Amino acid sequence: MKPIVLGIASAFFFAFTFVLNRSMELSGGHWIWSASLRYFFMVPLLLLLVAGRKNLKPLFEEMKQQPGAWLLWSTIGFGLFYAPICFAAAFSPGWLIAGTWLVTIVSGSLLSPLFFETRNGERVRGRIPVKGMLMSIIILAGVAVMQLEHAKTLGMKEFLFGVIPVLIATFAYPLGNRKMMDVAGGRLDTFQRVLGMTIASLPFWIGLSLYGAVTTDLPSKSQLFQSAGVAISSGVIATVLFFMATDIVRGDMTKMAAVEATQSIEILFALGGEVLFLATPLPSALSWAGIALVVAGMALHSFSASILPGKKKKSMVQEQA
Repeated sequence: MKPIVLGIASAFFFAFTFVLNRSMELSGGHWIWSASLRYFFMVPLLLLLVAGRKNLKPLFEEMKQQPGAWLLWSTIGFGLFYAPICFAAAFSPGWLIAGTWLVTIVSGSLLSPLFFETRNGERVRGRIPVKGMLMSIIILAGVAVMQLEHAKTLGMKEFLFGVIPVLIATFAYPLGNRKMMDVAGGRLDTFQRVLGMTIASLPFWIGLSLYGAVTTDLPSKSQLFQSAGVAISSGVIATVLFFMATDIVRGDMTKMAAVEATQSIEILFALGGEVLFLATPLPSALSWAGIALVVAGMALHSFSASILPGKKKKSMVQEQA
């Protein structure tokens, strides 16, 4: 139950990402700065946290062992996750992006065969959790209903640019997270892993920022302030909570899918935030039906996973989602 609670708590703080990114977009802030500034602000915050726990040296020693792997999977897990999310904010409201993001529940499950877990004392390739996938169909149905309703008011270009980038992000985030867990092999705690991935993704963010500096205006004070808010709420608090949850269930693909399913609750938090702070109109009745399907699917997904562990215990493995 603890991983589920942590997952829901992380969803609350992750929701600030969608609300603040939409706010910055509406006020004229460019998506490049919304994306890169978050990670620039995260570095000093995480350095203080890890240094305060006297864990910096072990982290840097670990990163020196496989610098290429750190660079690759951190860029995928953070860069190809967050840049597309910010790009999509120019074309869709935050709550709808949060809804599309829920496809990550299915994406993460589909990635299971790329990793190994231990069953009956043997290290075997992971299997797609079929039961969880069946529950995910309900969630996907809800996402489809919401997107179809939204598509009626948009052109094809706007619709695709608000959806395709988010779909890319749904695969990049769990893939980068799981691969980095495999690389770290349980030798680092959550704070160290988040800091290490943030540092390793900096070349991507620096390159993106240099491109932004020559193609668009520099960020305003308002965008700097809101980006700092995203860095604290989503980049540090939410990411750490989510990684803690996935660390607990590392090696159990069924539990992992349940933890990832908790992120579906983000849509409610994001919707509430946009209605309260951005005066976003309430969704139509059809969209509410889609939201209801999403929440119902998440509840069933988490419940189905929570009743399995007692029947069959699985060993811990050096990978995760």
